[in-house]
Amino acid sequence: MAKSREVYVCTACGARSPQWRGQCLTCKAWNTLEAVVESKDAGRSVAVGSPVAASHPVRLSDVSDQGHEPFGTGLEALDRVLGSGLVPGGAVLMGGEPGIGKSTLLLQMAGAVAAAGRLVVYASGEESLAQIKSRAERLGVLHDNLMALSTSRVEDILALLEPGTAPGLLVLDSVQTMTSEHAEGLPGNVSQVRAVAQDVVELCKRCNTTVILVGHVTKDGTLAGPRLLEHMVDTVISLEGDRRQMFRLLRVLKNRFGPNQELVVFQMVRQGLEVVADPSTYFLGVRDPSLSGTAVVMAADGQRPLAVEVQALISRSYLAIPRRTGLGFDVNRLHLLLAVLEKRLRLNFGQVDIYAKVGGGMKLQEPGMDLALVAAVLSSFYDVPLPERAVFWGEVDLNGQIRPVSIQHIRLMQARRLGYAPLFYPQSEPGDGGLATVVDLQSRLFGAGKRRMTKSESSDAQ
Repeated sequence: MAKSREVYVCTACGARSPQWRGQCLTCKAWNTLEAVVESKDAGRSVAVGSPVAASHPVRLSDVSDQGHEPFGTGLEALDRVLGSGLVPGGAVLMGGEPGIGKSTLLLQMAGAVAAAGRLVVYASGEESLAQIKSRAERLGVLHDNLMALSTSRVEDILALLEPGTAPGLLVLDSVQTMTSEHAEGLPGNVSQVRAVAQDVVELCKRCNTTVILVGHVTKDGTLAGPRLLEHMVDTVISLEGDRRQMFRLLRVLKNRFGPNQELVVFQMVRQGLEVVADPSTYFLGVRDPSLSGTAVVMAADGQRPLAVEVQALISRSYLAIPRRTGLGFDVNRLHLLLAVLEKRLRLNFGQVDIYAKVGGGMKLQEPGMDLALVAAVLSSFYDVPLPERAVFWGEVDLNGQIRPVSIQHIRLMQARRLGYAPLFYPQSEPGDGGLATVVDLQSRLFGAGKRRMTKSESSDAQ
């Protein structure tokens, strides 16, 4: 029988230690080392003088790239963000919350690739063959080239990866449900995830098979398992959104074959996930611009501008400490901006409750929403609606200055293309029509209204 030994593996970075430590010496994380029992011959080493060790480097210009041309996924928008599609021999890792639509999207993709003439194997450790077929029928992707395998043993999958007969696309759903004979422990632990991913990715690269690994996420939304998993693959994508909403956001976090931080917007329909052709106004929905406290921000996610509604409501407070609530963004951003308005505009928010949210269920983390949030707060405070087709973007600093944000020229072109006017954005140079401070914003929006609502008068009005 093979002898076993106990080592300690960091759950954050995958580093190994022969003894337990309170802090990982590699990533400096605390209390992340877990005991793992493994076989001493599990780590297969290559002896000096073997064919692998004796291989020599070759000139890059002499390497043939024939047969490595990317192929389409069946979704043009997804091909664009991945960088011309899927690359033979490439490894893709997809993460997302349970029920967000990962399996649905991958089965749609598998059916489209199979219909294009490539052999596809969909291996699942979570569903039976009958369940996979039922979902494929509902999505309308059944094809002779689409094969399915229900197993939790990675050896069953590795047996399919033979040169000449290997499939063009392999979908592994999910890596946390697979087990390997070369690792100890239950499915999903650090050793099992690393062994399964390493064996599958290595063989797929030899056979020029594109592999898509589905990964689980933790409670805070990060990919579960060792970070080594993200380093092993070529592309990392994340499917995000609220399961109670109809839209899904597919975000590219890492991509060796294309741009990073790209975004695709899907909407959930009966036939699966459908690409939103023009997501620039998708999150506005049906809004009434005649109401006070609403502003449109030309937000940006990666290189894609999106028009999103920001709402604010100010009402009299009956509490000793007024409420400050924000949904869809960091509430600390609201506290900071309110302090700036009180200081720079001489406003009094001490006796009012302030609620703010991002419409459409979106979550914004970019600083470009500051100006729209300020405009919505002022609009609700004065109870004066903003111009019907007005749009805002810009970062507000602690001095009340409005600073430029990323891809400002793209936001400007998109706002003009959609017919928005007037445009409120940071001033890049004197005389360009932009705003320099929050005082300029208040003056352009409300004019003399700001002089009728001084600090003392606003306190009386409340």
